[in-house]
Amino acid sequence: MPLRLLDPFIFFYYAEGMEEKTAISFANVAAGYDDVNEVLTDVSFNIRSGAFYFLSGPSGAGKTTLLRLIYQLHRPMRGQIKLFGVSTGALTRNKIAELRHKMAIVFQEYSLISHFSVFDNIALPLRVRGMDEDKITKLVSKVLDWVGLSKYADANPKSLSGGQQQRVSVARAIIVQPSILLADEPTGNLDDENASRLMELFIQMNKMFGTTIVLATHSKKLMETYKFPVIQIDNHHVSFSESKQEAEPAKKIWKGPKPQNYFSELSKQFDDIGNIK
Repeated sequence: MPLRLLDPFIFFYYAEGMEEKTAISFANVAAGYDDVNEVLTDVSFNIRSGAFYFLSGPSGAGKTTLLRLIYQLHRPMRGQIKLFGVSTGALTRNKIAELRHKMAIVFQEYSLISHFSVFDNIALPLRVRGMDEDKITKLVSKVLDWVGLSKYADANPKSLSGGQQQRVSVARAIIVQPSILLADEPTGNLDDENASRLMELFIQMNKMFGTTIVLATHSKKLMETYKFPVIQIDNHHVSFSESKQEAEPAKKIWKGPKPQNYFSELSKQFDDIGNIK
């Protein structure tokens, strides 16, 4: 029976020899951008499926490098990285592409394609996966409606505000319902309301679908408000600080549609649209 693209949890189980319930594993990983200077040195950790971690550290510490290593945009100088229990060291480009289909990444600078419309930016990952255009239209329309950008479907991303562009970037990431979501300073350029809106969305992805989330931030306010454990990068190494509290927003300032309603309804839409011939 073929796997449906958007089934929750479906990609926590991948390939032979999978280490059950471990989404990301680093063993003595070192990384840099030349053969001399290491940004990260002997980094080892395991992140279980369904975990939510903040990734913190001073500017230039290696937060983006760590996310790029996970997403397979950068190769380690030494050590082993496993995703979904699969060692990535000897994978072909096609196999790496398959792994990336199970992940999504959100950048602070949005990384939208300027000559694509808002609609086409969000639709891109579905088109890469070969989804039928009728289904793409329905799914993108649903996501655009939820993020409050339906009237901007045909707009150029450059014509939108920073907060709107970030919502397009997040919509593009969540439309494939990834097993791992990586976010590189996604709230860095946003006001408190838009930052809260994004965090509520990420939290509901994590709680309802078991999405493994690693969110890089330098914001102490964000980490104090949402009590998730922290991966701290300092002096080329990582350390973990575990939170003893369930993550709860200190103040819910977002008055838009509730994320939990969005996800339950969107999941139903995914199923309904998937049955269309």
